[in-house]
Amino acid sequence: MATEEDLKKVGAEDFQDESEANETSKKGEEEVRATDEKAAAKPDKDDDDVDKDATGKKDEDEQEQDSNAPIQLGYQRYVYAAYMAGAMLVGFLAAKIGHAAWYRLGQWKPELGEPKDELVYPVAGLVGIVVAVYYWRKPEARQYANEVAEELSKVTWPSRKEVTNSTTVVVLTTVFATVFFALMDRFWSFITDKIYTF
Repeated sequence: MATEEDLKKVGAEDFQDESEANETSKKGEEEVRATDEKAAAKPDKDDDDVDKDATGKKDEDEQEQDSNAPIQLGYQRYVYAAYMAGAMLVGFLAAKIGHAAWYRLGQWKPELGEPKDELVYPVAGLVGIVVAVYYWRKPEARQYANEVAEELSKVTWPSRKEVTNSTTVVVLTTVFATVFFALMDRFWSFITDKIYTF
């Protein structure tokens, strides 16, 4: 059975809940009125203002798309860059090998003359492109390149500050070790000279 004290506590709690609900509804009504007054105080936008807003939004959207363009490729951009760098490396090596081979052949058969760069470089560039396309069309090589690029995209690279701090520590440690061992070398050479001249 409930005592009179229990009934009074329950009644007081109900009264507090009702008063809090009333205060909340009053605050909500005041906020709605304030919002309506602000909206009424603002002047209506002209058609020119609306056009400017729409154009501004379009410009912002275009700039945002332009700034996100490299991100849209994701890790694929690294794959494309790797294939391009591979083609350039193969082309460079083919040019050097072609130049050396022509030079050796020119010594053996003098009628060939000196290596002609205007022939060697385009052929080397073509060799580089052919090798890159060959490996691009090879499914195993392409899958391997995609997997490597995907894993590299998951790496958390150090920030510029971390790299600067680490480089500073390495350089200072190297300088300290160099000076320390140079002084130790001088000290022990001095000691050994004294011992041998004694």
